Amino acid sequence: MTAGLQTIVYPVKDLEKAKSLFSALLGVEPHTDQPYYAGFRYAGQEIGLDPNGHAQGLTGPVPFWHVADIRATLAALLAAGAETLQDVRDVGAGRLIASVQDPDGNLVGLLQDPTA
Repeated sequence: MTAGLQTIVYPVKDLEKAKSLFSALLGVEPHTDQPYYAGFRYAGQEIGLDPNGHAQGLTGPVPFWHVADIRATLAALLAAGAETLQDVRDVGAGRLIASVQDPDGNLVGLLQDPTA
C-alpha cells in the first residue's frame, strides 16, 4: 500500500548551483540545507537534491513512493522483475529509502517514514 508519489530526488553535481536553480523555480528556500542533501517543500511535494546521487548510480530524477512497509514493497517489486539499485537504508531519524530499476530502465524509489 502506498501513500502516493510525494518525493522526487534529483542527483546533482553542483549542490550550490542546483539550490539556486530550484529556489528560483519554486520561489522558496530549502527547508533542509546540508552538504549531503537540500530539500524543498512545495505544493505538497518534497523536492530533494542529492550531491551523492550520481556516485550511487542514479542517472536522473527518482520519484519516491511513500509506502507503509518498505521491505515488503521492495520484495514485491523484485518478484515482479525489478532490480535493486539501492537496498533499504536509514537516511536519518528512522526514514528508510530504497530504489529499484524496472525492466525498462526506469527508476522507482521507495520511502518509509518512521511513523508508517
